[in-house]
Amino acid sequence: MATPAQLGLQNATSPIMEELIAFHDHALMIIFLVSSLVLYTISLMLTTKLTHTSTMNAQEIETIWTILPALILITIALPSLRILYMTDEFNKPYLTLKAIGHQWYWSYEYSDYEDLYFDSYIMPTYFLEPGEFRLLEVDNRTTLPMEADIRMLITSQDVLHSWAVPSLGVKTDAIPGRLNQAMLASMRPGLFYGQCSEICGSNHSFMPIVLEFIYFQDFEVWAS
Repeated sequence: MATPAQLGLQNATSPIMEELIAFHDHALMIIFLVSSLVLYTISLMLTTKLTHTSTMNAQEIETIWTILPALILITIALPSLRILYMTDEFNKPYLTLKAIGHQWYWSYEYSDYEDLYFDSYIMPTYFLEPGEFRLLEVDNRTTLPMEADIRMLITSQDVLHSWAVPSLGVKTDAIPGRLNQAMLASMRPGLFYGQCSEICGSNHSFMPIVLEFIYFQDFEVWAS
């Protein structure tokens, strides 16, 4: 989860989030190099009183500064497309979980289990135990098995919502009358926090998401 004064992204706990962080660093390095080159060129042109004719009217330079940006854009676009296709891959999910957004709570249904569904409301501050986080804790945590591909079906019953868990690299809109899909996986057990990321009314900031990933055998015991 995020920490006070944190500047970077949350620690990755899924393969998709690891790829997103790597792409973020890759794109940021390219932006830094291009910005440094542009600022250096501007400073040179502003500090000299001389004018070099080959920099003002030259076919070679025109060709270079046309081809070079195109190559830079390709080096950004190819990794981006790769991640985009990775997020759409669904390889025989172990479990299907349906999340339904309401004003202002979430409902969950385990499609592969009979009569396994519940509502998840924010935990009032006066009910919090030591170590629990204000505005992030819920009364019913969503329990899932780790190291398993989980298919999320996300929709809404009233207005637009967005189901987002940053450390898993998941953010999917919940739209009334429409089912959106997302693939979910965690490589380690633990608690992972998220929130509704679409302004949905006066209590928008009181729709937390808590996922608890546990081992397979523990999950089967919990689900039974």
